[in-house]
Amino acid sequence: MSTSGVGKDGMHGERPGREAQVGKGPQRRGRKRGRHRGEKAMVPDAEFTSYYGRPILNPPVWKASDVAAYFFLGGLAGAGSVLAAGAHRTGRPVAARALKISSLAALGGSTAALIHDLGRPERFVNMLRVMKPTSPMSMGSWLLVAYGPAVGAAAVLDVTGLFPRLGGAATAGAAALGPSVCTYTAVLAADTAVPAWHEAHRELPFVFAASAVAAASGMALVTAPPRETGPMRTAAALGAALELAAAKILEHRAGLAAEPYKKGKAGRFVRAGEILSVAGAAGGVLLGGRGRAAAALSGAALLAGSACTRFGVFHAGTQSARDPRYTVIPQRERLRAAAG
Repeated sequence: MSTSGVGKDGMHGERPGREAQVGKGPQRRGRKRGRHRGEKAMVPDAEFTSYYGRPILNPPVWKASDVAAYFFLGGLAGAGSVLAAGAHRTGRPVAARALKISSLAALGGSTAALIHDLGRPERFVNMLRVMKPTSPMSMGSWLLVAYGPAVGAAAVLDVTGLFPRLGGAATAGAAALGPSVCTYTAVLAADTAVPAWHEAHRELPFVFAASAVAAASGMALVTAPPRETGPMRTAAALGAALELAAAKILEHRAGLAAEPYKKGKAGRFVRAGEILSVAGAAGGVLLGGRGRAAAALSGAALLAGSACTRFGVFHAGTQSARDPRYTVIPQRERLRAAAG
C-alpha cells in the first residue's frame, strides 16, 4: 500500500519513478518500440473463404465430351477451310480436297456435339428465332447456318467435279467465314462469368485461332501427299508458336485466374497440348517432307495437341468456378484499381 501523500509543502513519501509523465505511455521491459525488419506478425494473414466453403458460381453443367469437342472440331473446320482455299488457289488439288472434306466432317461432328449437349435438336432451331448481335451464342448459331452450306458445297462440288465456278465461290465463302468459326467459341466462353475464361477474354481467341491452324495443318499432313504440304508445314510451325506465345501471355495477364490452367486436370491437358504441338510442328518441319509416315505422325501429334488444349481450357473453367477465390479476389483487385 502506498504511503505517499500531498501536503502544503508538496509531495511526501513518494517513490522514485512512479510519477506520471505527460505524453508517455506504459513501457514494456525488454522490448523496443516499433517493428523490426524480418519480425514475424503475431496474427497470420487472413485467408479468403466463402460461406460454408460453398462455390459462389455454379460450375458449368456442360460435358467435356460435348463442349470441348465442339470447341476443337469447330476450330478444325474453320481453319481447314482457310487452308483449303489457299491450296486451291496455289494448285494443290489433293490437299485442297482433303481439307474441304475434313472441314465438312469436322463441322458435322461439331454440330452433333452441340446438339447433344443441348439435349434436344429443336433447341438449336429455337436459337435462330432471333438475331442478337450482343449474344455470342446467337451470332454463333447464325454463323454456323451460313458456314455450313458453304463448306458443304465446297466439298461436294470438288468431289463430283460439277460446277467448278460455283465450287470456287463456295470455297472462298467458307474461307471468309473460317476465322470467325475458329474464334467465336472463345468469345462464347469468355462472355460467361467463369473466372478462368472471363479474365482471359483478350487472349483466349488468339489461343483458339492458333490452335485451330495447327490442327488443320496437322490434318493436311495426315491426308495429303508430302509434295503438296509445304505451306501447311510452315503454317503448323507458326500456329504452334503463336499458340504457346498466346498461352504464356494469358498466364501473365490473367493473374490469379490463370492458376487453374497450370494445376489439376486442366494443367495436365495444357502441358500435354504444349508438348504434342511442339513435337508435331518440329516433326512436320524437319521430317514432314521426307515421307508419308513421318508426315502423318507429325500431323497426328498436332491434332492431338490442339484437342488437349481445348480440353485443358474447358477444365480450367470448371475448376475456377468451383473455387470462390478466383471469383472474389480478382473483383476486389479491380475495385482497388478503380479506386486508386
